[in-house]
Amino acid sequence: MNHRMRHTALVLTVFMAATCFAQETAKAGETPQAKAWSVLSAGLAESNTGKRTTAVRVLGLLPGDTKAKDAALRALKDDKPEVRAAAAQALGDMKAKDTIGRLWEMRTDTDGGVIIAAAHALITLGDNRGFNVYYAILTGELKSGQGLLAEQKKMLNDPKKLAQFGFEQGIGFIPFAGLGYSAFKMVTKDTASPVLAAAALVLAKDPDPQSGQALATAATDNKSWIVRAAALNAIALRGETSLRPAAESGLQDDKEEVRYSAAAAVIRLTDLSGRRAPAPAKGPAPKPAPKKN
Repeated sequence: MNHRMRHTALVLTVFMAATCFAQETAKAGETPQAKAWSVLSAGLAESNTGKRTTAVRVLGLLPGDTKAKDAALRALKDDKPEVRAAAAQALGDMKAKDTIGRLWEMRTDTDGGVIIAAAHALITLGDNRGFNVYYAILTGELKSGQGLLAEQKKMLNDPKKLAQFGFEQGIGFIPFAGLGYSAFKMVTKDTASPVLAAAALVLAKDPDPQSGQALATAATDNKSWIVRAAALNAIALRGETSLRPAAESGLQDDKEEVRYSAAAAVIRLTDLSGRRAPAPAKGPAPKPAPKKN
């Protein structure tokens, strides 16, 4: 190696060392928040779907942060449904009410998990239209009485996936909670019932009377006892006393778990009915005695 080549190599070495030193110095000067965003931004750009999903989901821990909200909105367009679902969940968690319009548009997504996540986010943000999705899942119809469109039927194409999604996200329904091991064994064989049961319990909070009637129908007519039990639980939680006849019919159900749920519903609704009963009308007030002179 001649003198010129050695000189060139030395210059390159010094330049590279200086560059690395400058980069390290810049990193050292970063604030903890800047470093945190660097980490999170790297996660949001991950090629691995699972890692990207996790990074998107934790955006929900940053309410009021415009940067986080914008990142979640971008993630709604991700090509992976897991990421889109995480984005919808994050927007709900961060109470981003100005994104309600975007979340409502997600009801036509091609993935059921995304549709449910968006519906749950809408309910979290106080938009009762989110209940429409759960009503459609439970009844197979829209509240208008029309059948589901092809796109909407995709919600039930993979009920096992929807059930798993619900458990993982904490927004679903554990239909066998308090119902014993027999329910757990049934769920392992019947993957559709947990989804229908989840929808029933969510509808307990829907103020629309039409949802109450849907619960009454499910409580009396559904073939799956786990759905009937869930519907009765929802009726009890709903506290709508006009649904007591449906609860009373469950007292004769073949399945003990359903009868127990029906009994609880009857007791609660009867108690509520008694509290709301109008007080007996009082008679006319007695006339004051005439004054003595």
